[in-house]
Amino acid sequence: MATRALDNGEDHARQVRAMMRYVDEGDFVTRRYVSQGEEINTGTYSDHEVTIRDGMPIREHFALDTHGFTIAHLPSAVSDFHDKASVEELYEREVERNVLALTGADKCVARGWMIRTSADLSQHKQEKVENYQHSGGTQPPAGEAHVDINTATAGRMAEHTYRTHFPDGPGYKRFLISSFWRTFSPPPQDVPLALCDGRTSFGGSEKSNTLYIVDQFPEGAALTAPDPDEGKKLAATIFSYHPGHRWWYFRGMTADDALLFKFHDSDHSKTWRCPHSAFRDSSEPGANVRESIECRSVAFWE
Repeated sequence: MATRALDNGEDHARQVRAMMRYVDEGDFVTRRYVSQGEEINTGTYSDHEVTIRDGMPIREHFALDTHGFTIAHLPSAVSDFHDKASVEELYEREVERNVLALTGADKCVARGWMIRTSADLSQHKQEKVENYQHSGGTQPPAGEAHVDINTATAGRMAEHTYRTHFPDGPGYKRFLISSFWRTFSPPPQDVPLALCDGRTSFGGSEKSNTLYIVDQFPEGAALTAPDPDEGKKLAATIFSYHPGHRWWYFRGMTADDALLFKFHDSDHSKTWRCPHSAFRDSSEPGANVRESIECRSVAFWE
């Protein structure tokens, strides 16, 4: 009876229709180039209209190991997320504590944070710096259905992180790479984050999208020129459209709300990944600019 009631809660959730960007089918090079204030993808993408359900009225329903994501009331000690020194001092340790509490893992290591905003970033694009580092800066929302790491990348990241931070540890039997995400601009936001129920993420085709962090974008054929080291680089998973994908968002999130969602859980007996994407919400006229902070981490069960 309880399960049926929860299912009815999902079925009767408020819905919005929005455009979701998916990678097209076909044989082409898929890469993501990032620089200060700007990101571009190679390959071809198309927008598809999808239904996105509002999970806020049933927020307690969503479980990390069932849906691939969960939402929690977790106020931060950081009062101004634009104060980089304060974020650097406080936030990663705070995220580690929260991930441990939400997952029951034994250890957790934060792996960098990023602010994303729907505001005009043209000034950031103009202020180029050498040796751009893709962490601790400000970028636009990522606007295509993706998971930030693929399976091969996840294994390498977990092994390197554990060996670096716990060289005398006993080893791990399970790892989880995830994102801890909150928006800190007032609701409603114009470009919220949508999360796909991970159980529905296997219907369509998918590709790896290799990450290249650059000071200046290559041009023309250089964007897709052969790279013998491409297989060693961090790569995301990007998804083609499938009507079975079940999308959710949480309308009216405040800075005290935090989303935890999976990039890769090595325990595949649970829901082990969560595709996600920003989307433009036309149901909220006059919405505020979206500002958010995300922090990825690797958690371990020993």
